[in-house]
Amino acid sequence: MAKHPRKRRPLRRLLALLIIVVLTALFLRWSNTALQTAYFDPVFAGLPEGFDGCRIVVLGDLHSTSFGENNERLLQAVQKTAPDYIFLVGDLLDAYREVPADYAVQVADGLSAIAPTYYVTGNHEWAVGGVPELKELLTAHGVTVLSNQFTTLERNGDVIVLAGIDDPNGYADQKTPEEVAAEVYAAYGDPFWVLLAHRNNLFAPQYSLLGADLVVSGHGHGGIIRLPFTDGLLSTDRTFFPSYTAGLYEENGSCLFVTRGLGNSGPTFRLFNRPEVAAVTLHKG
Repeated sequence: MAKHPRKRRPLRRLLALLIIVVLTALFLRWSNTALQTAYFDPVFAGLPEGFDGCRIVVLGDLHSTSFGENNERLLQAVQKTAPDYIFLVGDLLDAYREVPADYAVQVADGLSAIAPTYYVTGNHEWAVGGVPELKELLTAHGVTVLSNQFTTLERNGDVIVLAGIDDPNGYADQKTPEEVAAEVYAAYGDPFWVLLAHRNNLFAPQYSLLGADLVVSGHGHGGIIRLPFTDGLLSTDRTFFPSYTAGLYEENGSCLFVTRGLGNSGPTFRLFNRPEVAAVTLHKG
């Protein structure tokens, strides 16, 4: 006599579905809140000897996110890398989220207490508004703001030039990146120089042509969703399969480093793309 298969109980199906939903929610939360420290080791033939082994922590795209109270988990992760310098490459604030009280002050105080910290604006700061006041606030709390300006960094008796440009969302009459580059060459001849510029997607068509040895950017959010054999699934402009979204690249004789960033804008979320504290150690080739 043939046996009829037993029918699954609706309760069992519901329980299995509930477990899947809970595990998915926990994974998504972990993917968006569990910090990952990533290490990178670019090599430069022209790097001055004194900067061989110089470690820079690159942070970008916080978007008003807090990792622990007063960003304690973020600050601890940065401190563990023992950086010589910290580069904060824009989108500290988010235009689609409420900015916690004293958020910028807490970040500035915490980072500048670890190592000299340098900052350039991203597109979201200009969308939020009050950029001049934000720059003054960061400066008062130990952060060096580079607004289409440059300075020098000294290490072990050698010097490199660090330049930083405001995001294109800034003032219409601000200096162009080309003008800033020309000023660098006029002042220092042909130095080893680094450019902080928020937008990763402008590297190939513009920033790589300026002559900087290293460009440091954010903005790409690692492609938001990272899948195998891709450089991310979505750009922040919502185009598919972008490039220059995470890690090291080279174009026109210039090297680019892009951090995957830390936060999310508005309702977006990360998948297979944890928030990144990027430790970039410069090496002389």
